[in-house]
Amino acid sequence: MMILEVAKSAWRSLASNRLRTLLTMLGMIIGTGAVVAVLGIGEGARSSVETRIRSLGANLLTIRPQSAAGSGGVRSGAVKTLTRDDALALAKLPGVKAVAPENSGSAQLRYMEKNKNASVVGVTGAYVEAKSLTMGSGVAINDLDDEQRSRIVVVGANVAKELYGSASPLGTRLQINGIAFRVVGVLAEKGSGMGSPDDGVYVPLATHQNVLFGQDYLSTISLQAASEGESASVKASAERLLRLRHKLRDDQDDDFEVRSQTEMLETMNQVTGTFTALLGSVAAVSLIVGGIGIMNIMLVSVRERTREIGVRMAVGARRSDILLQFLFESVVVSLAGGALGVALGYGAARVLASFGQWSTVVPMYAMVLALGVSALIGIAFGVGPARSAAKLDPVEALRFE
Repeated sequence: MMILEVAKSAWRSLASNRLRTLLTMLGMIIGTGAVVAVLGIGEGARSSVETRIRSLGANLLTIRPQSAAGSGGVRSGAVKTLTRDDALALAKLPGVKAVAPENSGSAQLRYMEKNKNASVVGVTGAYVEAKSLTMGSGVAINDLDDEQRSRIVVVGANVAKELYGSASPLGTRLQINGIAFRVVGVLAEKGSGMGSPDDGVYVPLATHQNVLFGQDYLSTISLQAASEGESASVKASAERLLRLRHKLRDDQDDDFEVRSQTEMLETMNQVTGTFTALLGSVAAVSLIVGGIGIMNIMLVSVRERTREIGVRMAVGARRSDILLQFLFESVVVSLAGGALGVALGYGAARVLASFGQWSTVVPMYAMVLALGVSALIGIAFGVGPARSAAKLDPVEALRFE
């Protein structure tokens, strides 16, 4: 019997029991849909996190102070180790495009009858460039504002919406801890996420240190490398320079921490990849359940069609023809269920991702993998019933009631 005839015969058999065929496919539909949905949501979440991190600058290095440690490894307590002189020295390193020293604190904002508690960040003129920010309206803080300790403020997009609504904040007086500041600019919206500038307000660094909080140290130094590829070398140079400036011995730990966005990006990719693989593996168990369902139905089908198998063998059908027919039926059911499951999983991923406010990214490999696994399951779980059908004795099959 030719392959085409085998396919036609198998298709007629499946079409004659539509409801049973659909119920048999249901396990594969659910299993494949679950795998595709999980991979789509995981890939979408990874892509969203990567986009947000890159929007802050993939070539950005962040230096923060930390406790000093002696040779015994005992922490001596939290000390403020970064200064503006450190920032000036770092700006002279090769491969450094911009250096932005900053200090942060929390303060009460007030405009007319509206109040809000927000992060207040002291910055210099290099801040916007180093953080890859853009101004939505007005002007940014410059170095002259810092030198003169000007009482001006640039507000984040979310702060502007909450305090001013649809009105323009430019030129208004915003009180920060009871001190009046003139709003000169509004940052363009960056989007929610870790370290988003939308929820803060920004004042000159000298004003922040001397007028608002009375601090002479820095909470962060942001370093922008000339390119993402130079981040590693700039990081190494910055660590060496700071150890020399802070007079740290070889047996002492760093009293600072240098983190790069590239490292954070790699870490987040590893974390999201691990969780996606874990959840995908759990969802793949349902594919095995679907395969068992196919095997059960095919065994029932062999028993129901025993006389048909005997008649076909009596008129010349070979055992290989019987084997191919039942195997083909199993693969068709599995593949059809897999195809419907891919469509269902893609739709489910889009719906679920909309609640998490990220885009759905269903990679091509997920769909190919789902269909490939469906075909393999159809073969693996269909070969047993197909062999049982092919091994039937024609005479006994014809006598079967």
